[in-house]
Amino acid sequence: MSEDSSLRLYALRALERVQLHDLERTRRWIAAEEGRAAEVAARRPPKPPPQWVAERGISARREPIAVHAGTCSMARGKLQPLTREQAVEALTVHGIRPCQLCRPDTDLGVLD
Repeated sequence: MSEDSSLRLYALRALERVQLHDLERTRRWIAAEEGRAAEVAARRPPKPPPQWVAERGISARREPIAVHAGTCSMARGKLQPLTREQAVEALTVHGIRPCQLCRPDTDLGVLD
């Protein structure tokens, strides 16, 4: 190997060490920023639950099977948030049953 080639190889190895050092420093900066972002997210209050939800069945089509208040403890599984208008429509037009515990039909003013 010629001396010129040895010097180029030495310079390239030195450049590699500098770049690895820079990469490690950048990774530390990223980790620190991710930590700060996680701390900020942890301090945010949780998103409020939707006012109304449709509980979906376990069949392949996952049809709505009940309407619940958003805070109902009986609302489980696959839930779909609903607006007030959608909840009223689900109960009156589509005939989806109201939960017998939270009684969304009463709160929505929709009684049989």
